[in-house]
Amino acid sequence: MARPSKNAAIDYATTHDLTHGLLERAACPDGLPFVLVKDADKRGLRLRVTKAGGKHWQFETRLRSGRLFTRALGEWPTISIDDAKTEAHRLRGLTEKGIDPRNSEREQHEIMSAATEAANAHALTVHDIWPRYLAEGRPKRKDAWKPGYRASLDVMSVPGGVAKKRGQGLTRPGPLYPLLALKLADVTEDALQVWFEREAVAGKHQATRALMMFRGFLRWCSARPEYRRLVDRDAGKAPAILENLPSNKKRTDVLGVAQLPSWWQGVEQLTNRTASVYLKALVLTGARKEELAGLTWVNVDFQWRNLTLADKVEQTRTIPLTPYLAHLLATLPRVNAFVFASASKAGRISDARSSHKKTLQSAGIDHLTFHGLRRTFTQRGRSVVPAGAVAQIAGHKPSATAEGYAILPLDDLRPYAALIEARILEQAGIEFDVKAEPGKLQLVAG
Repeated sequence: MARPSKNAAIDYATTHDLTHGLLERAACPDGLPFVLVKDADKRGLRLRVTKAGGKHWQFETRLRSGRLFTRALGEWPTISIDDAKTEAHRLRGLTEKGIDPRNSEREQHEIMSAATEAANAHALTVHDIWPRYLAEGRPKRKDAWKPGYRASLDVMSVPGGVAKKRGQGLTRPGPLYPLLALKLADVTEDALQVWFEREAVAGKHQATRALMMFRGFLRWCSARPEYRRLVDRDAGKAPAILENLPSNKKRTDVLGVAQLPSWWQGVEQLTNRTASVYLKALVLTGARKEELAGLTWVNVDFQWRNLTLADKVEQTRTIPLTPYLAHLLATLPRVNAFVFASASKAGRISDARSSHKKTLQSAGIDHLTFHGLRRTFTQRGRSVVPAGAVAQIAGHKPSATAEGYAILPLDDLRPYAALIEARILEQAGIEFDVKAEPGKLQLVAG
């Protein structure tokens, strides 16, 4: 068969041996939107030539289902004749096997996407997820973080390296900070054991608290499908770690009846009047130290004898203002909005440890925590009033109140509060005229 002339008109109704010259000469006749230059070698392959001069490869065939399958292969000459034939050969092979190339490619895409997603997930670090944990995490059976615990999470994970507010040098990273760099999949028993042993050198109790916080993070991750397969929920329970945890013995320190007089005398001898009243108020109310430190004058009602405290369990807690405590508070100067004011940046007493230590030394008491003062209120109170009334005043969570005890209105609670205060004063050797107006009488040590 004679080779057609390079200038001969192209018969678009038949197939052709595709050459560069042929495709270069191909043009859409007048009156048509496009023509197809069909390949004689690869059935279904053709070049679509438009009226505007565009030339693009196509492959077209019918599937076994009878549906028409068309695939654009790219522009000529960017996609060469050989490349177009190779792709047409591949597509023809799939369709002749009864495979729809679109389904096959979709499956391949899903496999590759899953592989990419798995690789990305495997690369996730604790640092990547930590902000979400802080935003969405919460303790079991709770609606949200307690403010104090939430603040501790931040402190435990700080990078450090900033100038100390007190003293020289830079701050240390928080104990949780080294864990943030770990890939989630690399948080193993061995990794946590190495971390814990290193942090325990600086302070075993602090390292233990950080470990318990991180175990909460692992539990949260294991409850989410996107992280569940990446974490070992029990990684923080490695035997080598648990064996080195400090004793979890419940603290029971409390002021004994015989110690109360000397402790009270030691408090009276403090030169810092605000700290002296603050320490007494802790014993007389059973309040937590931060609750009492944040007390403002607007929340002290001398007329109706009430105190409103920021509560750990609820938002606020209002308790009776007992006679002797009212007398004490009335003697304090009103420096600013806080009852227990100080010259510190916070404007209120923030660290009474020095005064507390001096009191213990003066009284000859070896050890007593601030929470021991709260326990003192509880023990003295339970000796004269129902346990539920003591719990309500001290702000214990409802489950800690006596079984069957009904929450009392403030006026019904007031006699119980007065009885507790009277018992503490009696055992401390303090005489007080309950009819005295606040600030007008002095106390006489008995």
